[in-house]
Amino acid sequence: MTKQLVLASASPRRKELLDQIGVSYTVYPVDIDETPKQSEIPQDYVFRVAAEKAAVCMLTLNSPLPVLAADTSVVIDGCILGKPENKEHAHAMLNKLSGNWHSVYSAVSLRCCAINEEIKHFQALSITEVKFRTIQPHEIQAYWETGEPLGKAGAYAIQGLASVFVESINGSFSGVVGLPLFETAELLSKQGIKVIT
Repeated sequence: MTKQLVLASASPRRKELLDQIGVSYTVYPVDIDETPKQSEIPQDYVFRVAAEKAAVCMLTLNSPLPVLAADTSVVIDGCILGKPENKEHAHAMLNKLSGNWHSVYSAVSLRCCAINEEIKHFQALSITEVKFRTIQPHEIQAYWETGEPLGKAGAYAIQGLASVFVESINGSFSGVVGLPLFETAELLSKQGIKVIT
């Protein structure tokens, strides 16, 4: 099958979501500095990181295919929760989320070359509100021991074992997983990339 785009991510979740909507792609992950800038608000942060991933991938790979990148961040009380550095960090994040609402910002970036070599850049944003039930300390410890919190924004995977912590969700489930499919399909359609809906 002819590849329709390059996915600038090694995330198994993003690959599964693209598979779900019938998009054919090749994977080319890139490594960039994802440290938030001082006073950077969550929306600006996820837009910037997704855009940088797509730009670095396009520059490095030099492919004629469109490049798709995304960034997802968990935000509570205006604070961006990244990926946990260790057990203590993960415990602190989950304690903060326990019993509270938080927001999940998921930005999508699509870069493509026009016939005249001009690069076009499209972006979209999904914001989803998630409410966790109160999580007991022994549950946080047990969850940490599964290994699932590692490498996950906010130290949890909504599509995994952490689904039992979710009391309510308003917005895009796929956005919380890591790639908001409605917004992604809208961007891809601008490039004539058809998805199975």
